[in-house]
Amino acid sequence: MTLKVLIRKAEEGGYWAEVPALPGCVSQGETVDDVRANVHEAIEGWLLAEEGTTQPGAADRVLEVTV
Repeated sequence: MTLKVLIRKAEEGGYWAEVPALPGCVSQGETVDDVRANVHEAIEGWLLAEEGTTQPGAADRVLEVTV
């Protein structure tokens, strides 16, 4: 699975990241490497927590859009 992660510089120092495709999936770290590792763990945790709670419907579709 490939997900897009937005990494931003935090005003108070360090970095924070969010995963737009996974509502509420965010993390932070002192360096980009730290935030990358931390958001990877956050994604795994989010997916484990959501496992089995959402069932796609027959009419659901996933699209990739380039702008």
